Amino acid sequence: MATKDIRLQYSGFVIFSAKIVSVLTGLVFQFIVARALNRGEYDLWFNINDIANYFVLLSGVLPFWAMRYVTRDKEGSVKTGLFANLTISAVASAVYILLIPTVMSALHVGLFYLPTYLLVAIQIVEVHSIAIMESCLQARIPQRVGYGLLVQQFCKVVLGYVLIVLFNQLLLGAVVATIAAFALQTFYYVRTLFHELRKRLCVAYVREWLKGSLFNVYNVIGNQIAAYIFIMLFAYGGDGARGILGAGAIIVNVITYSSFLSFALYPKLLAEKKMDDVASAMKMVLMFAIPLTVGALAIPDSYVTLLRTENAGSGPVLMVLAVDSFVMVISGFYSSVLYGMENVDEGSRLSLRHLAKSRLFIAFSLPYLHSAITLPTAFYILTNYAQNQPFQAALYVSAINAIARFSMFIILYVVVRGMVRVHIPWRSISKYVLAAAVMGTVLFLIPHPTRKFTTLIETAAGGLIYLGLLMAIDKEARRLPRDIIGEFRHKQTATES
Repeated sequence: MATKDIRLQYSGFVIFSAKIVSVLTGLVFQFIVARALNRGEYDLWFNINDIANYFVLLSGVLPFWAMRYVTRDKEGSVKTGLFANLTISAVASAVYILLIPTVMSALHVGLFYLPTYLLVAIQIVEVHSIAIMESCLQARIPQRVGYGLLVQQFCKVVLGYVLIVLFNQLLLGAVVATIAAFALQTFYYVRTLFHELRKRLCVAYVREWLKGSLFNVYNVIGNQIAAYIFIMLFAYGGDGARGILGAGAIIVNVITYSSFLSFALYPKLLAEKKMDDVASAMKMVLMFAIPLTVGALAIPDSYVTLLRTENAGSGPVLMVLAVDSFVMVISGFYSSVLYGMENVDEGSRLSLRHLAKSRLFIAFSLPYLHSAITLPTAFYILTNYAQNQPFQAALYVSAINAIARFSMFIILYVVVRGMVRVHIPWRSISKYVLAAAVMGTVLFLIPHPTRKFTTLIETAAGGLIYLGLLMAIDKEARRLPRDIIGEFRHKQTATES
């Protein structure tokens, strides 16, 4: 399949649907984990992932350039990218194994948990493998990323139940289930890309990618410096603080899933530079991001208890995280436009001088400005006003992050505006806001449930209110189901290659 054959609606809705299904499976898995672990181990569950993130810093560096090469039909890009990323993962895992005892000691985590933390070295390799293969799939057959996600999610739920509930392996079971699910997802991607993996390696590609990746490394280091705010929350916020913010983030992640409706926009812009695709993709993203955000704001007190009843009263944290997630979606959309329209690497060789002068470098620098705002502010607030106060600490950290992210979005918007003119479909947006406002008002006024099943039923009812009203006032929304069915029928008759 060529990049020009990608259909925005089809691939976007496949991945979005997979993400919505993963909300249910993810909630089931997190519910199993949250109910099995005590508060201290629940904090450790998030801490394990926070630490591991520092050792997958480079997992997305080469995939950034590999996807652009795959989009431009450069033979051997997939195999070369996978080989290079696996090499990086081997080094990262070895460093992790050497350092993790010291890191645990610094964070006052007992050595009893050392075997569990060490297992994450396997996950580091898996994350690198999945990152490169998903970037290659995004360039050609992005819907397969959605299928891979479903494979991973169902495997994780089944294994999580067996290991945690039936065999009582608790934190260790949660880690093993995650690793096994990633392994199955990796196997599915390898089978999908098998014909590409039989092609020759091209070391010359790696030389060019490594040259350009100096800027990607600069970017990912900036992002991980910004993520240190979560380590600070774990260290200063008190028992349960990291779990409160982590549980809220899991709930509002559904908002960020709407960004996958434009998953194919980046490679499409790389190949064709059609601005009509941008307006169409923005409508799809906002049609779902707006009501999802409003729903979270309407009944946050119900959602915070989905995973742990002890989180009752932390609704304000979820509300801040919901707004932050919406800004994240819009920022991601504009980043896709910037990356897709930037042509600094169109030649056969990358120029560091040209990269340094490009808008890519400005976008890559934003995390450092974000960190400059959040880290000193969070340290001051946590040590002076919220130390060992879990709810206040989680609320302050989420608010600081949200304010900084919005500031970065304003800068990103100005950069993209100076590059291309993005048509914002205000008329459509106003209809989405109106329908979402009615839905949110209804959800806010009716009793807010505390039982999980009732909360999910009320959420589904709110969704029906939104969709019903939107279809009544928006012609494009009425046409959307027919267009999606047409896309699926067309794909069933097409041959993927």
